[in-house]
Amino acid sequence: MRPPEPWAHLAFFRNEWPAIRERLPDGFLPGPERVFAALDGLRPQDVRVVILGQDPYPTPGHANGFAFSVTPGTPLPRSLANIYREMADDLGGRPHDGDLSHWAAQGVLLLNTALSVMPGQAGVHAKWGWDALARQAVAEAQTHRPLAFILWGGHAQKALKGLPRDRDLVIETAHPSPLSARRGFFGSRPFSRVNDWLIARGEPAIDWIGAGGLFAPPQEG
Repeated sequence: MRPPEPWAHLAFFRNEWPAIRERLPDGFLPGPERVFAALDGLRPQDVRVVILGQDPYPTPGHANGFAFSVTPGTPLPRSLANIYREMADDLGGRPHDGDLSHWAAQGVLLLNTALSVMPGQAGVHAKWGWDALARQAVAEAQTHRPLAFILWGGHAQKALKGLPRDRDLVIETAHPSPLSARRGFFGSRPFSRVNDWLIARGEPAIDWIGAGGLFAPPQEG
């Protein structure tokens, strides 16, 4: 579980990570090979969009280290099903499965505020100090370019409070959870808004749908 090299200089890896690493029990999710997946292969200077989640899915085999994402073939969690419903309304299609790693390959930082969880125990590591990494990683990425922030729900908005600048794009809405999606998430069109902003800056748009995408709305979760 070595820190990803482009991010290894962050203070988190000197201060909080040693104690977290010692506390991590066997069987934590998404596992040692995926714990830093959101940062692996994505340099700070390549981050263009930030989407912040809470912690990995607590069902074994579901989490793959990216916020809101699941392993290929896993049934869509209800929040992700709502994200795809909004994307279908916004863009006319959505990915063919719940694996969002192709977003990360295009500069979307899909980071949770806690990077570990135990099976069946959502939020159990939320107060271990992981949240320092999210703020530091975003602040580091901000030194390279303006960023687009998609902050779904009060947790994400509070976690990064004070970081977005005037030159950043900030989209804050209700969380896509079935409990709150109808209170401002549906109809927010975050995907086209981010792409419009990127294109206006002379950058390529994010291909949110990806190869093999489905051009019909999913069933409501």
